[in-house]
Amino acid sequence: MSARPAALALAGAALFAAPLAAQPCPDAAAITRGVAAPLAYVRYLADDALQGRMAGTPSERCAGDYIAAQFRRLGLRAAGDGGTYFQALPLASAINPHAPGGTGRNVVAVLGGGDPALAGEAVVIGAHYDHLGHGGQFSMSPGDTAVHNGADDNASGVAALLGIAERLSRGPRPARTVVFVAFTGEEEGLLGSAFYAAHPAVPLERTRAMLNLDMVGRLGAGPLIVYGVDTADEWKAMVDGAAAAEGVQVRGGGDGFGASDQTSFYARGLPVLHFFTNVHTDYHNPGDDWEKIDAAGLERVASLVTRVAREVAARPGQLTFHRAAAPQQAASSGGGYGAYLGTVPDFTPVPDGVKLSGVRAGSPAELAGIRAGDVLVKLGEMDVHDLQGMTNALRAHKPGDAVRVDVLRDGRRITVTATLGTRGG
Repeated sequence: MSARPAALALAGAALFAAPLAAQPCPDAAAITRGVAAPLAYVRYLADDALQGRMAGTPSERCAGDYIAAQFRRLGLRAAGDGGTYFQALPLASAINPHAPGGTGRNVVAVLGGGDPALAGEAVVIGAHYDHLGHGGQFSMSPGDTAVHNGADDNASGVAALLGIAERLSRGPRPARTVVFVAFTGEEEGLLGSAFYAAHPAVPLERTRAMLNLDMVGRLGAGPLIVYGVDTADEWKAMVDGAAAAEGVQVRGGGDGFGASDQTSFYARGLPVLHFFTNVHTDYHNPGDDWEKIDAAGLERVASLVTRVAREVAARPGQLTFHRAAAPQQAASSGGGYGAYLGTVPDFTPVPDGVKLSGVRAGSPAELAGIRAGDVLVKLGEMDVHDLQGMTNALRAHKPGDAVRVDVLRDGRRITVTATLGTRGG
């Protein structure tokens, strides 16, 4: 899951940089021996041999080749450049100085619709496959150069994507066409999804919805979080029905903006859903390894999303789309984007809100009197239910804004005012 802003301007569509030199890729059969799908997909993608799958690197290319091989095995039609599964894209960004440059590849495959009256329309199901390589400035462990394997973020989403593709390809065939996309460049600011949305396999005016899987590997007892439910009137009934059928507790709501690839489609007027099993202490850390993935939970997520995909693919009419204003973006002069509060999340599960392990010295949070142990539940006019909600709330403001912050402290709700700063400043 990206920590970058969603609104991107790509630096030109001309290709791009010299292609990566061919190199042998790790042997998938050897790495996954004795491990069953869907965990086998995670096992390969999150192996140290894949070196963290940073966009534009040889390891990203090996990961993309592996995903394409799975699409081919399932009999899905290649929908990339020149009859291949690969859609090349520039990894430079006009507004993100931390984008790596060079060329990356989305992996795109299509399952044709089974109803001649609806097969010309599409549903997109996507998950990003890139991660942080050896960490870098966006790691939660700055200075740690160990491989960041990204098993949950987002080998788990790719594994669920492949599981959904297998379920749908076994039949009966969905009424509408389904486009499966493994995006690159998400960690650099949704680069792959933004490029696909501008160069889709099926025109967006004939694309009816986008379902995104990002960090779905640690379901446990739940709940499964589903963002974007408010982007169409019909979503809640579909999600609730699929959840009941699979025996999965869900919590959802909100618009389609957020720090993952559904944003690229919602910004262009499509109903979206983002499926997510929440953050944890291994997020953007070297400890996000395949052994920690809940394989049974991953199967349940894939089954639930398959039900939603079948229903949206079969409904005769379009979903009733709802648009919200995009959250305000504010570029900073430092190592990040948007407004800065200076809190440090604890990642300990709480019923609601974001528990804090501390605040940075001299930060707006410290100056406002926010402390370690507080549970942040509101920022500005936005209720905060989890870390994603806090990210969205911060992105709705700019440095210099004086905002209300509500925290729970020792059973009491306390309201303070914080003047937001600039990241990296």
